[in-house]
Amino acid sequence: MPKSDGSQRKQVSSAADASHLSDADVGLRSSTTTSSVCDPHVDLEPAELIERHQRGVWRYLRMLGCDSATADDLTQETFLRVLRQGNFTQHNDAATAGYLRRTAYNLLVSRHRKHGRVQTVAEPAVLDEIWNRWAGKDLTGDIAIDALRNCMELLTERAQSALQMRFRDDISRVEIGAALGISDHGARNLMQRAKQQLRDCVEEKLHTKNR
Repeated sequence: MPKSDGSQRKQVSSAADASHLSDADVGLRSSTTTSSVCDPHVDLEPAELIERHQRGVWRYLRMLGCDSATADDLTQETFLRVLRQGNFTQHNDAATAGYLRRTAYNLLVSRHRKHGRVQTVAEPAVLDEIWNRWAGKDLTGDIAIDALRNCMELLTERAQSALQMRFRDDISRVEIGAALGISDHGARNLMQRAKQQLRDCVEEKLHTKNR
């Protein structure tokens, strides 16, 4: 007998709480578990499905521009939507992850329409290509997050501060320049160089990891 909507919602919420689905813990913390290839003939139980895939869904939503709270909500709604479907089949990890991302994408688009927001979101196929290039076969994105963290530490303190102020604290370029004692043009150049260094470093680490 299918579980009730209330039971499913409680199960999704409990699994998310158990894995600390938050900006600090999910978005930035690397999991200690390793994502292995699941037996394609064995369906995961709801709690196992959530534990295995929720970090990947959450990070995908963050990639789409969601803040942490919205990503939390839509991640939960994604699993609720999928668990309610009687015809959902778990063929393999990659197919399941792709289906969950597509569901999350549709929920985000519906939310934008509901609130009358005009916001351009790339086509799912394009986003999947970007996600796969970034995360590869890693369902969670943990490997890429670890690479980014390690590469961030290789930047100068000045460059790290500039990026943290811009992307963590949402501070304007003019304010960043003032804080660092340089012009806004200098702040822009500093961040551009830092982002290029991060991009090259992360791509090299991921390429080495995937060999």
